[in-house]
Amino acid sequence: MDGGRAAAQPDPAPEPVPWIQRLLDDEFFLLGVGLMVPVLLYIVWGLMELAQVPLFPR
Repeated sequence: MDGGRAAAQPDPAPEPVPWIQRLLDDEFFLLGVGLMVPVLLYIVWGLMELAQVPLFPR
């Protein structure tokens, strides 16, 4: 006898990991995003500043 305990049931199938958790667990993805966002923002900011510079008069 097993001392009155219920029979051990097998563990259910593990639930799939959500895609957002897999994405945010990826260190290289986070590193890439952390580098690309400021680079892109500074490029856009620079282009906006260049667009405001008056043209050289002839």
